[in-house]
Amino acid sequence: MKLTAIKKQYGDTVALEIPEIEFANGEITAVLGESGAGKSTLLGAISGMISAEGTVEGVGRVSYLFQSAKLLPNLTVLQNLMFVLPKGSDTAAAMEMLARVGLQGKEGRYPRELSGGEKQRVAIARAFLFPHDTLLMDEPFSAIDLSLKKSLVELVVSLWQEKRSTVIFVTHDVHEAAILSQRAVVIKKGRVLLDIPVTGELPRDFFNRHPVESELVRALVQ
Repeated sequence: MKLTAIKKQYGDTVALEIPEIEFANGEITAVLGESGAGKSTLLGAISGMISAEGTVEGVGRVSYLFQSAKLLPNLTVLQNLMFVLPKGSDTAAAMEMLARVGLQGKEGRYPRELSGGEKQRVAIARAFLFPHDTLLMDEPFSAIDLSLKKSLVELVVSLWQEKRSTVIFVTHDVHEAAILSQRAVVIKKGRVLLDIPVTGELPRDFFNRHPVESELVRALVQ
């Protein structure tokens, strides 16, 4: 995926300005920055949800995972998954995915009957089940407790290893970026401040700090 001469401006405020950046196919990239740095604007430009100057090439089909689950409240868990599959699909793939995320037996429940963690598991299942080339994640772990974050991060890595789609995820958490990405990009005032590899095979130990974290912190506080 390649972005060239990307710029988004609101009045006199430049929200995003990136001359050129590429994302390797099948790689997980973390995008970090303070609130208002342009992280979500970047995802919007990639997905086409936000109109911006410049060109975006090689994105393909896009799946999106948001901070909140955004499940359809009038549909059951299974129906929420079937909603993103081609019309006429049987339920086998959706049922398999539910088992994969530990929700077998809950396919007939409605979102209101699920815990917050279960809702996010359905959202992750739906995002990976949707036929896609690129998965965009906008702080999907920021509103959950630490123990649940660990299990969901491990779940995302496991599903990614099977799909090998290109993943770009926004986060403000340097540890989250270090254990879940192969590359980290820090954005400040709409511009790329730091772009570095994150070494080590995935999955990584949730409890161990990664050397890249100190570099990310330094960039974020500049």
